[in-house]
Amino acid sequence: MSSPIAIPVPVHQGSPVFPTSSPTFTDRFAIHRRDDGYGIRQPKVLRPVDNEGLRFLLLENISQDAVSAFRAQGFLVDHHTKAMSEDELIEKIGSYHAIGIRSKTKITAKVLKAATKLLVIGCFCIGTNQVDLKSAAKTGIPVFNSPFSNSRSVAELVMSELVGLSRQLFERCFEMRRGLWNKQSKGCWEIRGKTLGIVGYGHIGSQLSVLAESFGMKVIYHDVVNLMPLGIARQVNSLEELLAEADFVTLHVPELPETINMIGEEQLALMKKGSYLINNARGKVVDIPALIKAIKSSHLAGAALDVYPSEPGSNGAPFDNSVNSWASELCALPNVVLTPHIGGSTEEAQRMIGEEVSQAISRYIGYGSTLGAVNFPEVDLRAIAADEGDRVRVCHVHKNQPGVLRRVNEAFAPYNVEKQYSDSKGDIAYLMADIADVSPTDIHDLQEVISSTDANILTRFLA
Repeated sequence: MSSPIAIPVPVHQGSPVFPTSSPTFTDRFAIHRRDDGYGIRQPKVLRPVDNEGLRFLLLENISQDAVSAFRAQGFLVDHHTKAMSEDELIEKIGSYHAIGIRSKTKITAKVLKAATKLLVIGCFCIGTNQVDLKSAAKTGIPVFNSPFSNSRSVAELVMSELVGLSRQLFERCFEMRRGLWNKQSKGCWEIRGKTLGIVGYGHIGSQLSVLAESFGMKVIYHDVVNLMPLGIARQVNSLEELLAEADFVTLHVPELPETINMIGEEQLALMKKGSYLINNARGKVVDIPALIKAIKSSHLAGAALDVYPSEPGSNGAPFDNSVNSWASELCALPNVVLTPHIGGSTEEAQRMIGEEVSQAISRYIGYGSTLGAVNFPEVDLRAIAADEGDRVRVCHVHKNQPGVLRRVNEAFAPYNVEKQYSDSKGDIAYLMADIADVSPTDIHDLQEVISSTDANILTRFLA
C-alpha cells in the first residue's frame, strides 16, 4: 500500500514545508488568518438595532430543519401543521415579524394590512400565487420561494406517470385490489421510442428531458424563450407543433393570465389520437371539462393530474363536486391518474426547500439581502467584517420616485459611506448602504431623518 501524499503548506517561522500530518482546511485557514494580511475575514453577525425579539410563524408543517435553523439563530418560532384561514391570520399575524407558508395559506391584502410588524414572507414551495405580491411589495415585504429544490422530485413523479399511463399500471392495480385478474397487453406500450413533449423547459422540464432520454424517449419542448437543449432534445417553434407531434405532453409552466386554460378543447384536438396529457404545473392551466370530453371520446388514451383549479384545504378533506363541479366525472374515467398535489412531497425536497427558504429569510433579516425575492428589487452587499466594529448597515425600502437618493445621501454626508447599492422594481426601490463611525445616538437621528421622507416605506438599521 502506498504512503499517503503529504500536502505542502507555506513555511511559517521555520515550520517544515511538508508537515508530519496533513493539516485540515480549517488549520490552513487559521494559519493564514493568524500570519497573513490577505487571509479570510469572518463576516460580522448583524442584528436589528431596535433589538426586539423576532417572532416567526411557520404553517403547513414546514420542515423541522427550518424550524430548528430559525431557533438556533435565536428567533421565537411558532410551528403549526395546518394552514390558517384569512380570519385566523388577521387575528394572529400582527405579532409576527416573519411568516412561512406552503401552497394552501393565502396572504391577501387584508392579511397584510393586519401584519403591522411583518418583515418577510417565505413560500416553502415553488408557487407564489397564494400571496398578493404587489400588496406585499408596497408594504415593504419581500417574498422568497424555492424555485429549484423540488425539481428532481417533480421530474421523477412525471417519469412514473409516463410508465404508469403507457402500461395502464394504475388500472391493473385497482382491478387487483377489487379481486379481478386482468392480464392483457392491448393498449399497453413501452415508452422507449415515444416522443415526449415538454411545455416549459425550466428547472423541472430540463431535468425531465434528461431522465426521459435515458429511457430512450425522443424529447421535444416548447418555451416562450429560446433555451439551449440538454442532451439531444429539440425546441419546436410553437405549442401547436409540439401537440401534434408528441405521444405524451407534460406541462411545466407557472399560473399567469396567459397560461390559464392554455390547454383547452382546441389544443386537445390538436394532440395525436391515443396520446396522453400530464399536468404537474398549476391546476388552472388545463380546461378540465374539455379534458374529460377528450378522454370520453377516446381521443386521448389517458391523463395524469397532480394539480387542480380548486384543492381541499387539509389532508382527509373530500375531493368531490363541492370542490370542483366535475370531480366525480373525472374520478370515474379509465386510465386517469389523480394525485393530491404531491409533486414536491418527498423528504429530500422538503428538506432542501426548508434550507433554501430559511436561508433566504435569514439573509434578509440579518443582512438585508433580497437576492431571490420574487416581488422585490434584488440587492446585496458584501458582508461587514467582524473586525469592523463601528459599521452600520442601512436597509431602506422606498417608493420609486425622483429625489430619494439625494435626500438619503444628504443624511449620510457626515459619515463615510463604505459601500452602497440601490435597485428598483416597478413602484418599489431598495437601497442598502454600509456607513462607518456611527454612534448609537447617530443611528437614532439617521433613522428619524430617513424614515420621515414621504417616499419611505420601511427603514431598518443592522449593526
